[in-house]
Amino acid sequence: QLQASGGGLVQAGGSLRLSCAASGRTFGTMAWFRRAPGEERDFVAAIRSGGIKFYADSVKGRFTISRDNAKNMMFLQMNSLRPEDTAVYYCAARMENTIASEVRREDVYGYWGQGTQVTVSS
Repeated sequence: QLQASGGGLVQAGGSLRLSCAASGRTFGTMAWFRRAPGEERDFVAAIRSGGIKFYADSVKGRFTISRDNAKNMMFLQMNSLRPEDTAVYYCAARMENTIASEVRREDVYGYWGQGTQVTVSS
């Protein structure tokens, strides 16, 4: 029900735009997580259906999350990419909007995409 795309190889300082296509239903909060090699999956950004956004401190000011509710799509514009941004990026969603204190938790999201690889070379 969620399909992520847009990953690739980019040099440090470059940009990528990830997309997440949702099908079958309308979601509340949608989010991006990432898993770097050998690491746990971490929260990146989230957006409620009304447009309120949340970011991890590590990406604040560089990444922008957005969504098009009419097209059931979510996006992650990633600028000023760093080698430490290298990871598999996953989109996630849940039926309802989350409260702020829960938005960074993996377990509140019941729907996950397959992941898209982002590699940033130095």
